[in-house]
Amino acid sequence: MNISYNWLKNYIETDKTPEELSLILTNVGLEVEVLETVQSIPGGLDGLVVGEVKTCAQHPNADKLKVTTVDVGQPELLHIVCGAPNVREGLKVIVATVGTTCHPTSGEPFKITKSKIRGEVSEGMLCGEDEIGLGSSHAGIVELREDAVVGSLVKDYYNIKDDYRYEIGLTPNRADAASHLGVARDMAAYFRKPYTLTDVSAFKAGDKQHTAVQVDNTAAAPRYSGVNISGVTVGESPDWLKEKLNVIGIRPINNIVDITNYILHDLGQPLHAFDLSKIADNKVVVRLAKEGELFVTLDGVERKLTAEDLVIADAEKPMCIAGVFGGQHSGVSETTTDIFLESAYFNAVSVRKTSKRLGLKTDSSFRYERGTDPNITVYALQKAALLIQEVAGGVVSSVVTDIYESPVAPFTFTVNYGRVQKLIGKDIPAEEIRAIIVSLGIEVVKEDAQELVVNVPPYKVDVTREVDVIEEVLRIYGYNNIELKSQIKASLNTSEKPDKEVVLNQVADLLIANGYREILNNSLTKLSFVDDEETAVRLVNPLSSDLDTMRQNLLFSALTSVSYNQKRKSPDAKYFEYGKTYFRTAEGYQEKQNMALCIAGHQVEGQWNVADKKTNFYHIKAAVDTIVRRLNIQGLQTVEADNRYFDYGLTYMKGQKALVTFGAVSASNLKKADVDGAVFFAEFDWDLVIKTIRKNVIKFQEVSKFPAVSRDLALLVDDAITFEQLKTIAIKTDRKLLKDVNIFDVYKGDKLPEGKKSYALNFVLQDEEKTLNDKQIETIIKKLILNFEKETGASVR
Repeated sequence: MNISYNWLKNYIETDKTPEELSLILTNVGLEVEVLETVQSIPGGLDGLVVGEVKTCAQHPNADKLKVTTVDVGQPELLHIVCGAPNVREGLKVIVATVGTTCHPTSGEPFKITKSKIRGEVSEGMLCGEDEIGLGSSHAGIVELREDAVVGSLVKDYYNIKDDYRYEIGLTPNRADAASHLGVARDMAAYFRKPYTLTDVSAFKAGDKQHTAVQVDNTAAAPRYSGVNISGVTVGESPDWLKEKLNVIGIRPINNIVDITNYILHDLGQPLHAFDLSKIADNKVVVRLAKEGELFVTLDGVERKLTAEDLVIADAEKPMCIAGVFGGQHSGVSETTTDIFLESAYFNAVSVRKTSKRLGLKTDSSFRYERGTDPNITVYALQKAALLIQEVAGGVVSSVVTDIYESPVAPFTFTVNYGRVQKLIGKDIPAEEIRAIIVSLGIEVVKEDAQELVVNVPPYKVDVTREVDVIEEVLRIYGYNNIELKSQIKASLNTSEKPDKEVVLNQVADLLIANGYREILNNSLTKLSFVDDEETAVRLVNPLSSDLDTMRQNLLFSALTSVSYNQKRKSPDAKYFEYGKTYFRTAEGYQEKQNMALCIAGHQVEGQWNVADKKTNFYHIKAAVDTIVRRLNIQGLQTVEADNRYFDYGLTYMKGQKALVTFGAVSASNLKKADVDGAVFFAEFDWDLVIKTIRKNVIKFQEVSKFPAVSRDLALLVDDAITFEQLKTIAIKTDRKLLKDVNIFDVYKGDKLPEGKKSYALNFVLQDEEKTLNDKQIETIIKKLILNFEKETGASVR
């Protein structure tokens, strides 16, 4: 939101510099993101002075040039060569002296230098309008009034003043500050001085037949005001109005539209002007659109409306989408002479739904969506009408129509001084608290020594409770005025250990150290990306068809990131994400915390001394195993992953629940997310991870003084047998001496029987109390072979 410094000073007098006011606005909650100087004329006429032509003679070497001497208030006259046809002795002129930079109406700025023109010295330039940005005329030099003071600044002669533009990062809850009046109200509260509203007592209503207004839906349009203005002349706006709009970045259009834009940014009240001759039967109807009704907006686009969209119509057709956008056929044009001026208060929810559904964001919808002031519609109408009469002529030809069946009541509640002081953390005197509340425009209707009963005006849409008033008091009193005490009291943290946030950060640090990057994706996704439509959480009012469902997995979030980067020539991915998934259940809704890993592209990109190496399944498995070991999670069983996500993969089970599932993403899912190449993905049930590690018991075990022994076995087994089955059998065979089981080779080939494969296993044996002898080792190996044969039909190769 853009705010003009000079415009603010129309409301409240202040001697604060623009920079000082910028800091004040930020401190009261209106953060100034940018402060910049705005010149109404490029260059601001800097360096130009008033001069008087003392002599004017024909140039000896050029028929169309004159040689002049010019008094600019210095001890010596300046010699200036000029080719303007209207230069003459005694003329008061604009002089650009040597060193001055001129900013022409068109073209690049140029600097004045001392030079010789056809042999005659020229120590400056006598200026025309187009040469200094004053206008477009090139007929000759500018002729100033005779009372112009020689040597004075031209910017003072034309009363040129710089303005300053504040770009304020307005938070969504501060709808009351979405205008110069709104910002001025906060300034008035900070300075504890009143602001001044423009007097509209000169407004005189007409006595002719007014346009008939019918409001069919008062819920969507609680207040609707309007008036007729006849005999206007549509044309270019005066300079003062164009300058006001240019400063805040609004392009002037014509005097009528510019006045409505001016009032919008001045008071925060949107207005709309209709060409009265285009209103069928001179009747305005505020109604809901018909389902499928077509309407051409100002941008020339035909839009299909629904029965939930509020429109301003005449007796035959819609003329405007209420609070959002005007129509192409009912707006003001160059031929307009009579207008119907609308000033209304529309329901915020109604405008927001229509604006989002149509994808139309305007200055009007921005304010209506957040909430406008229902009590300012008539004042805005009167102020606008007076300005229209001033800049476009015409007269107010009707009474003011004001349909307001159910006035919006103020928010009424009690504010306790003690609670204000307790929540803010400082004993602010009660009289100061009251003074701040009153300065904010909040009415005190009843009070005693302990508390106030207040009426908060409806334009403060976010101040509906006592705590909201406390926040208002604090921002005006000043956050910086709340001192930190020398002693801070704090309670002990009673949260469960280990703290899940600490664990999360530890794992994040581990992954980042291993080359992973954290990503953060939208929890909203498309319906085709969920696992089960019956349990999907659908949005009632989605932003778009691609963001209409809450996600049920992190897979497609990761694949979306991979696809996005592939399309931008960045195919290598090592991502991790913490995020929630959402499900609808018979009891209501359920959220789950998950953590995902995703790798794609190159594990090692080829160089002169190393071969190109693509990511594979074992890279994602290594990452998963690293996390499991880091968190000291034990007692996991391994099963094959289902094919919902993967072509192949594994699941680590903790009891009957899946702790993590990982594998190679299936081709169908890659195609669905528009991803090229192989992607390997893992997803942890992070809630189960935290629950599991909270049950961990850390035990110290002295490092064994006796060496471990390694033995290998090659087993011929059926294709259906997995390594995990063999590992489980081995651990059951000897839990005391068998420390580890690993697989180092898998072979399937022509030399093996059909339906068979070969596993090469390594067994690590160790006794914590003595050195193992060959007899003990052989006994254990024989038991292993026997159990493998008995339970899986395996044979030793």
